[in-house]
Amino acid sequence: MKLTWYGHSAFGVQLGETKILIDPFFFGDYAEKAKQDAAIKGTTHVLLTHGHDDHIGSSLEICQSTGAQLVANFEICMYLVGQGLSDKQINPGNLGGTLDCGSFSTTFVRADHSSSKQTGEGNNIYLGNPAGLVLHAPNEKTLYHMGDTDIFGDMALINELHQPQIGLVPIGDRFTMGGAVAALACRRYFNFETILPCHYGSFPIIDANADKFLAAMEGDAKKVNVVKTGETISL
Repeated sequence: MKLTWYGHSAFGVQLGETKILIDPFFFGDYAEKAKQDAAIKGTTHVLLTHGHDDHIGSSLEICQSTGAQLVANFEICMYLVGQGLSDKQINPGNLGGTLDCGSFSTTFVRADHSSSKQTGEGNNIYLGNPAGLVLHAPNEKTLYHMGDTDIFGDMALINELHQPQIGLVPIGDRFTMGGAVAALACRRYFNFETILPCHYGSFPIIDANADKFLAAMEGDAKKVNVVKTGETISL
């Protein structure tokens, strides 16, 4: 497995010939078309945790240009079909469901957040339940993208059911857990081998770096891999 962080909550996951993009919201360096095109090229699946703009990002354009399958909750799938996505490209699910995605499976698990799309009239379109995503693939480590969430006690059940070894964990505060609470979630409820923090450094109103998270992880800080935008690691 190869993991690439594209900033905010956007990750690329390479599983052999399968190329997954999770929450592909590109900004900063990846607002540059050449970098974005390279990140998108060969995408087979786009996975979405929820419907906010900073997570749906370029999903419609990516799926239309690559033929990738969209894996998301029912409401997001139907919304993007309404925006022009082929209904042959969607693989909808919801909390508790496990979806066959070919070379891997995706399970939708709870996240404490919200999910909607702002319109030009100042209204919000409801886009279903927010979720975390657990990815299982043969002979690969189990990966858990928490989505945007606060800590919650049922994280213990997620660990019991799935025993994820890789955690993609939001730490930026204000809209998700802050660093100290995210560290408590990781240390109390999971036995991650590798943790990649995310959802920080993107906008001025959230934490600019992972320092609070690293400090709160204490003796487990060695599990944390603070990667640079665009950096790829192998696991």
